[in-house]
Amino acid sequence: MESDEKVFGETKREVMKVQLVAYGIARDILNARRLEFELNMGDSIAQLKIKLTTRYPEFSSLKSLSFAVGDEYREETFVLNDGDEVAIIPPVSGG
Repeated sequence: MESDEKVFGETKREVMKVQLVAYGIARDILNARRLEFELNMGDSIAQLKIKLTTRYPEFSSLKSLSFAVGDEYREETFVLNDGDEVAIIPPVSGG
């Protein structure tokens, strides 16, 4: 069974939803503390970051952006699953 389906010459991918939890400036950019976000099945943190930056260009102005899933920081290659809770952790400022 294939997860992709052709629709009028384009591939339709199965989607999943993750729950974003935003902190600091990330919360301000999203204008929400929690947000349900739709991704393609098999997307990684790297794809999430690209889609976030496309939808919310303000993210591209941040020096760094970290992500945590299941209370652990994750690399951009980490593959997300349907229903994951993803914390968006912006750079920490202060002295």
